[in-house]
Amino acid sequence: MGDATSPARLGPASCGDLKAAATRLYLERFPRTQRGRVDVIGCRRQSYWTSRLQKFSRCPANRSQPTRFNKTRDPTMKVLVVCSGGLDSISLAYKIAANHELIGLISFNYGQRHVKELEFAALCARKLDVPHDIIDISNVGKHLTGSALTDDVKVPDGHYAEETMKATVVPNRNAIMLSIAFGLAAARHADAVAIAVHGGDHFIYPDCRPGFISAFETMQQHALEGYADVRLLAPYVNATKADIVADGARYRTPFEETWSCYKGGRFHCGRCGTCVERREAFHLAGVEDPTVYDDPDFWIAATGAFKAEEAK
Repeated sequence: MGDATSPARLGPASCGDLKAAATRLYLERFPRTQRGRVDVIGCRRQSYWTSRLQKFSRCPANRSQPTRFNKTRDPTMKVLVVCSGGLDSISLAYKIAANHELIGLISFNYGQRHVKELEFAALCARKLDVPHDIIDISNVGKHLTGSALTDDVKVPDGHYAEETMKATVVPNRNAIMLSIAFGLAAARHADAVAIAVHGGDHFIYPDCRPGFISAFETMQQHALEGYADVRLLAPYVNATKADIVADGARYRTPFEETWSCYKGGRFHCGRCGTCVERREAFHLAGVEDPTVYDDPDFWIAATGAFKAEEAK
């Protein structure tokens, strides 16, 4: 018997049918007793189911999506992971180390408000016994003004998908970092660069969306043609933060050795967008959160007010 998203049960679907079907599957999979006060992932969870439905439908959107990640284990594939020191990228590093040959981590100092996360990236590299490069592009970052992550701009509190969170955008950040990462990967004869962008980033960050990932990989194929063949792996691009927590638990990611908070205090603040999303993700994944928060309960009100729709 197939599951709810198997071809036998789904049948042909139009693009217009997918949103309603995804909503139905979400409601069936997560009864109200589980959703409760944090039934705020509708658009993100719905997007997840939509992506699964597209896989088995005739929707043209499915045919245009490139393969993000080879799920089969290939220990010969040499992969360089872009690692900020956050939950997503460290979970990705452990996933890659388990399935491929992790040849190193690359991090960036782009003049961010604090570099505490880089300490966690370095710790991850030591634990996985791989080289770690921190590339200093702070002279570039200081010109990318107007972001709460680099300038003297207040970090907003609330859910990641609120309009106020656009203050955390650093223009073209991922494109700049990935360009450098691909250069290093080519020089080191790597087969792929992996990045941990995910579905929850789509609303705020255009350089985390599937369209960007696909276009960037195509651009790099032209840029390195005849010199190197480097893939871009983005296994979480259509996944939720909760999916990443579940995947990280599978690969025994030490979540207590990851840093998400934008404010860089002694503990996670519990109020900024990334803290709220982190706390929510552990709850939804059913995984114990080892993180110490200054305000451990703020996320409940912040997620309860979530009304935004996810951008594609």
